[in-house]
Amino acid sequence: MTIITGLVLAILVLNTLGAIFTVLREVRDISTTWAWLLVLIFVPVIGFGVYLFAGRGLSAKKMRAIQSEYRKGIDAFVQLQKRENAKNQLLPKSALSPASKELINLFLNTDGAPVLGDNEVTLYTTGTAKFDALFADIDAATDHIYVEYYTIYNDELGNALQQRLIAKAEAGVAVKVLYDAWGSQGATAKWWAPLVAAGGEVETYFSSRHLFLDFRLNYRLHRKIVVIDDQIGYIGGFNVGDQYVSRKAKFGHWRDTHMRIIGNTVLAMKVQFLMDWNATVPTARETPYSVSTVPLSQIKPQHPGSTPIQIVSSGPETSAQQIKYGYVKMITGATQSVWLQTPYLIPDDTVIDALITAALAGIDVRVMIPDMPDHPFIFRATQYYANLLMRYGVKVYHYENGFLHAKTVVVDDKIASVGSANLDIRSFKLNFEANAFIYDRHVAHELTTIFTADLTHSRLLTAEEVARQSRWLRFKQAGSRLLSPIL
Repeated sequence: MTIITGLVLAILVLNTLGAIFTVLREVRDISTTWAWLLVLIFVPVIGFGVYLFAGRGLSAKKMRAIQSEYRKGIDAFVQLQKRENAKNQLLPKSALSPASKELINLFLNTDGAPVLGDNEVTLYTTGTAKFDALFADIDAATDHIYVEYYTIYNDELGNALQQRLIAKAEAGVAVKVLYDAWGSQGATAKWWAPLVAAGGEVETYFSSRHLFLDFRLNYRLHRKIVVIDDQIGYIGGFNVGDQYVSRKAKFGHWRDTHMRIIGNTVLAMKVQFLMDWNATVPTARETPYSVSTVPLSQIKPQHPGSTPIQIVSSGPETSAQQIKYGYVKMITGATQSVWLQTPYLIPDDTVIDALITAALAGIDVRVMIPDMPDHPFIFRATQYYANLLMRYGVKVYHYENGFLHAKTVVVDDKIASVGSANLDIRSFKLNFEANAFIYDRHVAHELTTIFTADLTHSRLLTAEEVARQSRWLRFKQAGSRLLSPIL
């Protein structure tokens, strides 16, 4: 027993020292550091396997590649604006409110993201409507189709997309597909081979197409962007798979929000796609946007609208959490209402303080979350934060008509955001995300109307309901909350 005890003690000491060395060798915020120390120390040996899977950062080489390409893209956009601003072609013609201007400046300073005008917006809340529109636009494409998704499943909907892309590639349309291997299980190199044979190009974002070679949970490509002929763009929350068109019994009705954009903002979406593509495929670099060779006639939409939009990206390649900053600015700048929808509610202290402060100041703060889990730990952590926010006056609604996957923010019925970023730490810091920030009362009001309709399928969380929760459930919520920085 003495020998066994000595071995156990030795393992624990080495495990603790290894945990400290492993966690402190990378620069992280203090909450994430303590969360990983908790895992590595209290789950000896096995914790290192978890860390290998979910805790490793991207290599310095990959980070430099991303930063280099993004800098080129931002510089190209600055040149484009300088050339066209004199002609007053790209910037919004409508008067912007002081709150809008402040948010716009925030994104210009943190992300180099220009606000572009003359956009026409269509909102989709069902996968059927969104993919019917997308497939019709793909079928009508004549020059290029750029597709970027976190998830493209090898199922009925995924194959329907693939067959359309193959047909367009065979017709001479330039087709590029960028996807996340971890999120697109089943989309193997063999499955993509027919598209490649037809002349299309397919790449996984900074990873192998084989999951056993891509042993990293973090730093995933979570963006959902499609660009067609520089005229039409799609951005929002829908991925590609049968569950997103409500064909999976597990989730039932899939409730999401996506945007179809016609207008100048499609240029920003193209730049974002090409920056991601260039960073992934260093042997086939392209200029993110050739401002010297593309005439205005090719980038001016035929039927522009009047909506100003900023496309804002964020990711682990920079310490600035651009989309989170935008959320916080919107919340703290509200004078009447803040209505949010998110499938995962795991905010950091900054966002929690902003929501609570707004609620205590008399702002109508509403947060809508799903009433069913797709990830157990994340769902319990979401419940914990829902209970917390409710106690401070935030109205929390559980959506009961299937699974809510929308990522939207509407403030004062004037400014809105639709995109891929959840209200959680993973989206703020660990994933590559993209959101559209919209400065238009009509679009904001439409999103408010959609939220109001969703309320008829939702349950308001009350203090009485929280009081009825069992001790075991509260324990699971509290335990999941301790891991929230790494969920």
